[in-house]
Amino acid sequence: MLDSIVHLPISSDPYRMIDYSAQHPAPLQALLEHSERIGFTMNADHRVGSLLRTLTASRPGGNFLELGTGTGVALSWMLDGMDEHSSIISIDNDGEALGVAREQLGEDARLTLVEADAEGWIMEYSGARFDLIFADTWAGKYHTLEPTLQLLKPGGMWLIDDMIAQASWPEGHAERALALMQSLADRQDLLLTSLPWATGVILAVRR
Repeated sequence: MLDSIVHLPISSDPYRMIDYSAQHPAPLQALLEHSERIGFTMNADHRVGSLLRTLTASRPGGNFLELGTGTGVALSWMLDGMDEHSSIISIDNDGEALGVAREQLGEDARLTLVEADAEGWIMEYSGARFDLIFADTWAGKYHTLEPTLQLLKPGGMWLIDDMIAQASWPEGHAERALALMQSLADRQDLLLTSLPWATGVILAVRR
């Protein structure tokens, strides 16, 4: 299943970039196999995972939040970048998918897995603010955006993906995504970079 990202094609083009997502986390193969077994198809793109690994590595002793664990694919990348003093909370309301993440990653002491509605969790959370929030579900992205951004430290990062139109999008979702991007462009409290790459990424830093 990982052949396409492990074995890089040889190119005569001296400017061809290496895909560093080929250097994948050890649990990734098992997570993908379990995802296929339960029919879970919403895993993060490996390039997005590689970016998340780099971003978490940039914050030693960091405090991180993932909204939308799924089966733990993106989470495995984030854990791979975190140092021993970092911690991450990851939330999902899909018990079956979360069970895969718990089975494969749950012994990591840096990780807290929460089975809950992410919107409700965000509204009730009163702990330390975060160095990075990866919003990989509607909560923290299309819903409860303001409360989520308030959970960022100054200089904290907020990352979303799936912003390039996809055939699987339901009717009306393209307009919803465009409205979100336009509203982000008007904000003065965020510095934004859009990456028209992988599934479409927006990275924001809170001023």
